[in-house]
Amino acid sequence: MPPSATRPSPREPRSPGQPPTALLDTRYQVETPEGIDLLLRPAGLVPRALAFTIDLLIRGLLLLVMFIALGLLGKLGMGLATILLFLLTWWYMVLFEVFNQGRSPGKQLLGLRVVHDDGTPVGWAASLTRNLLRFVDILPFAYTLGILSCLNHPAFKRLGDIAAGTLVVYRDTLPARPDLPQAEPLPAPFALNLVEQRALLGFAERGQSLSSERRVELAAILAEPLQVPHEQAQQRIHGIARGLLGPT
Repeated sequence: MPPSATRPSPREPRSPGQPPTALLDTRYQVETPEGIDLLLRPAGLVPRALAFTIDLLIRGLLLLVMFIALGLLGKLGMGLATILLFLLTWWYMVLFEVFNQGRSPGKQLLGLRVVHDDGTPVGWAASLTRNLLRFVDILPFAYTLGILSCLNHPAFKRLGDIAAGTLVVYRDTLPARPDLPQAEPLPAPFALNLVEQRALLGFAERGQSLSSERRVELAAILAEPLQVPHEQAQQRIHGIARGLLGPT
C-alpha cells in the first residue's frame, strides 16, 4: 500500500449539546506503508520566513567575503565569483536539505526540516524541484505568490512544495526517558493493558510532584489488586514501573 497523507474530514452536523469539533488542526497525519500513523507539525509562514532570512544573510555574508577575496584576482576572480554566485543561489538549499536531513542552517536554528509528503527524508529530485520553483514563488515581487500559497494551504505549502510533494515541518525531539524512583524491577502480578501500564508509569514518574499523603492515598487503591499491604503499595508500583521501562 503506498504512503498516503490524510487530512481532516469535512465538518459534520452535530446535535445540540454535542461539543464543537476543532476548526483548525495543526497536525498532518501520514500513514506509512507499514500502517503506522505519523503526526507531523507543519511549519507556518513566520518561522519559514525567519529561517529563509537567516539563510539569506548567511549566503550574503559568504558572497561578500568571497567577492572581496576573489576581486584581488582581477577578471579571473570575477569569473570565479560569478560561478560561486550561481552555486550559492541554486545549490545552497539543495545540498543542505539532501545531506543534512532536510535542514539548511536557518531551518536547523528554527527547528525545522523538509520531508516528503509521506514523512520520508527529502531526495534530490524533490529538493531540486522545490528550490528551482522559487522563481515562481517570488512573482510578482517579494514572494507574493509563495506567501499567498502558504496562507491558503492547510499544510502551509508554497508552490514549490506543492509541485515537489514536500512539506516543511517542525523537527520533534525524542522524548526523554522518564526519571523513576529507584526500585528493583518487578513483574506485574497480572497482565496489564496499555492504559494500565501508562497509569503505573505516570504515577511513578510524577509522584514526586504530589504530597506524601496523596501518594499513599493513590497507591492504596492498588494495594489489593497488587496483593500487597497498603504501606508497600508505593514501592511495588515503582518496581513494576521499573520493570515496564526496562533496563537503563
